[in-house]
Amino acid sequence: MQIKRIRLSLFLRVIIAITCGALLGMVAPDALVRIFKTFDVLFAQCLKFIIPLLVLGLVTPAIAGVGRRAGRMLLAVLAIAYLSTILSGFFAYAGASNALPHYLQVGEFCSETVSGKEFLPYFELKIPPVCDIMTALLLSFMIGVGIIFTDSKALKAGFEEFGNIIKWTIEKGVIPLLPVYIFTMICEMSAKGTIAALIGAGFKIILTGMVLTVCYLVIQYCIAGIIARKNPFKCLWNMLSAYLTAFSICSSSATIPVTSACARKNGIRDDIVDFTIPLCSTVHMCGSTIKLAVSSIAIAYIFSVPLPFSVYAHFVFMQGIAAVAAPGVMGGVLMASIGLLESIMGFNADQTALVMTLYLALDGYGPACNVTGDGAIALVIDSIFKKKE
Repeated sequence: MQIKRIRLSLFLRVIIAITCGALLGMVAPDALVRIFKTFDVLFAQCLKFIIPLLVLGLVTPAIAGVGRRAGRMLLAVLAIAYLSTILSGFFAYAGASNALPHYLQVGEFCSETVSGKEFLPYFELKIPPVCDIMTALLLSFMIGVGIIFTDSKALKAGFEEFGNIIKWTIEKGVIPLLPVYIFTMICEMSAKGTIAALIGAGFKIILTGMVLTVCYLVIQYCIAGIIARKNPFKCLWNMLSAYLTAFSICSSSATIPVTSACARKNGIRDDIVDFTIPLCSTVHMCGSTIKLAVSSIAIAYIFSVPLPFSVYAHFVFMQGIAAVAAPGVMGGVLMASIGLLESIMGFNADQTALVMTLYLALDGYGPACNVTGDGAIALVIDSIFKKKE
């Protein structure tokens, strides 16, 4: 008699990791915490090494593939999706910057307020990345555009195969170990006595992100409703099934059939739905961007990390491009943005790990906002090309 293996979602694994790490850290001896710290440092080094390769392997073939199928409708969808993604980042900045100071304490985790107890790893292994994240992005664009104009099928196929290797590495290696990484980090924080404040702040940060995604969807549909001359709230209500499905399964791509059916309820033509919804599921990341932005802004605030608007704007524009690497990879937006958090916003490994924890703690509301926003873009595209015809 075969025993079926129980597969837990990433969300449940992260919650279990946070709970076990918080409890064990209260009683764990220093030697055990130092072992966890050693794993923590090694995994962070591996992430730094993989992220530029992820951008090279996934963004390059994506750009090359888009160029070969380029048309007016495709370019319109890409432009609107990118504009929506970066505007969601600025919307999150405005909302979080005004809301978070009311219930978070500035510098709550700065060196003066955290216990002086320090856990050092038993050893450190430096794994320098092949290149930094900005070099990887620029190189991806150069090679991707070069493939378009030279029609280099061999080079395109090579990068697609390289991208498959990177996807396999992320899905089989990095993602399964993320809960372990979070567990070790939370255990260390619990041993230092700072976990209670973090968990209390975490609920407020996640709730802030959820509220901002809903507000952004209302704005999206009001604009789309004006352009398409339709009732925005009725159109938004028709997308409820897609929102709830993506919230529960935490995937934009897996929700495509439901999103398409909901979009058709809004009177969008079948050919527009069949073209726009699958494409937007890979390039439109407004919800994931809001979730990442709120988490990073909150961490910068409670750690007293300076975050001028110019620095944040730089991050948003680059993160919108890096999000192209998200298709087909669980947590792809997060993985593609880790290097930007460190290189642009100046986060250290511990602060980046906390952003990852907050991002993954309730993963569903990001994809839910993404797919619902895809319906708004479909409304706009349907209206634009109906007028042209």
